[in-house]
Amino acid sequence: MRKFLVIAIPILTLILFILIMLSGNHLKKSLVENNNIPDQIQVIEGYINKEEWQEVSKETKKLEEIWQKIVVIVQFSSERNEINAFTINLARLRGAIRAKDKSSALIELNEAYEHWKDLGK
Repeated sequence: MRKFLVIAIPILTLILFILIMLSGNHLKKSLVENNNIPDQIQVIEGYINKEEWQEVSKETKKLEEIWQKIVVIVQFSSERNEINAFTINLARLRGAIRAKDKSSALIELNEAYEHWKDLGK
């Protein structure tokens, strides 16, 4: 029995860690309704195209709140660089919104979306 436990516990632990590390793609899909990052990015993009900066600012705050919830879930199964890059894109997006710079805002939003797609691969 002891030999079985000595072999089984490390193997089960490794399997658990591998499952956690490979689950990023599934974990990033929101478990809670209204926490869908791609949909929120599309909403923001629509407001940027209309140049409704007040609405863009509100929706960006919602996006940041959603991101803060999701990053806790995916942090163990995603690359740290992708997580940091998405966070940096959000910060740059806030700057573009303050400057009311449509092209910079769209660039940062699209780059954030690309980082989102790569998250958990």
